[in-house]
Amino acid sequence: MVKHYTAPLDATFFALSDPTRRAVLARLAEGEATVTDLAAPFPMTLAALTKHLTLLERARLIVREKTGRTVQCRLRAAPLKDATDWMATYERFWPAQFDALDAYLAKQTITAKEPACPQPKPKPFDSHGASPRHGNASSGRGRTRKS
Repeated sequence: MVKHYTAPLDATFFALSDPTRRAVLARLAEGEATVTDLAAPFPMTLAALTKHLTLLERARLIVREKTGRTVQCRLRAAPLKDATDWMATYERFWPAQFDALDAYLAKQTITAKEPACPQPKPKPFDSHGASPRHGNASSGRGRTRKS
C-alpha cells in the first residue's frame, strides 16, 4: 500500500529541493564538518548558509552540535531512507516511461535524418527589371535638422 504524504517526508523533499542543501548533504556524507568548512565552497554569507542548515536540521537530515565557538554538523540519513522507500513504490512505472522516451527519441532521430523540403524558387521581377511596388508610396522626406 502507498503511504500518504507525511510532514517529515514533506520536509525531506523540500530540503532536497535546493542545490545548496543537496551539496551540503553530499559533503556531510564524507564525514562531519564545521559550519565554516561547509560554507567555504559557496558564494554566500555564513548567515545565508546557516538558514540552509536550519532547514536541514528541521527536516532531521543533519545534527548540529556546538562545542565552544565551533559548530560541528553531521549527516542523519534516516529521513533519506524514508524518501527512498516512498519513491520505490513508483519504481514499477519507470521502465514503461523509459521505453516511451526511447521510442520518442528514436522517432526524432529518424525525422532529423530526412532531407529538408526544397525551397520554392523566387518569382522573377517585372519586364522592366524594377522591383514590384507595395501599397501607397510614402510621403516626402521628413523634417531635417536644417529645416
